[in-house]
Parts: sequence; structure tokens; C-alpha cells
Amino acid sequence: MKNLMSTYKTYDIVVVPFPFTDVLNSKNRPAIILSSQFFNNAGYCILAMITSAHHNAWPLDIKIQDLKACGLEKASLIRFKLFTLDNRLIKAKIGILSKKDQKIFNESISKVFQDLL
Repeated sequence: MKNLMSTYKTYDIVVVPFPFTDVLNSKNRPAIILSSQFFNNAGYCILAMITSAHHNAWPLDIKIQDLKACGLEKASLIRFKLFTLDNRLIKAKIGILSKKDQKIFNESISKVFQDLL
């Protein structure tokens, strides 16, 4: 496992193990850090799933425009499947969401949590 001292920031794109629901295996997949660095320094991050663009659409899926900045190779979406993960389970940081994509993401997430803000 990784050292807890790794610091992750909002909009970092990381690789994490996603479990399958029907078997005991997991597969490494990209995800985006949603929580603040202040929260992440406690040893956990809140993340959202990143998936291939060919999957069935969910409400407010966000198409990532700048794949290169994110370290992604194929068309991908940010999906509001949220989870909390121990930082030690994060395999690697591969990129960061571009400023343009951050703006689109922020507009969408405000719709998801509008009653909380």
C-alpha cells in the first residue's frame, strides 16, 4: 500500500481498484478526486467514477474534452457514482481535469447537490 503522506487535490485524475459486484476481483480504473486537499490530508478521498463514453448514459454524465491533460487515452465520461477511498489504495495520479472541463464539471455538480448548497 502507498504511504498516507501522498497529497491529492480536487480534480486530480487517479487510478484506483474498482471491485466487480459479481466476483471478488477488481480492475484498475480512472477516477476523479472531488474532495478538498484539506479533507484528503486525513487519509481519504471522495471520488467519482470515470468510464468509457460508450456506456449507457446517466443523468449529468460529463464528457471529458481534454483527454491529454487527464492522462486518458480514449473518450471518457465523469459519472456521478461517488465513493470514499483510503488514499493508500490509490495506485497513481495520471493527470488533472483541464480548466475548461473543471468549469463544466462544477456546473453539473452544483445541479447534483443544489439543495445542499
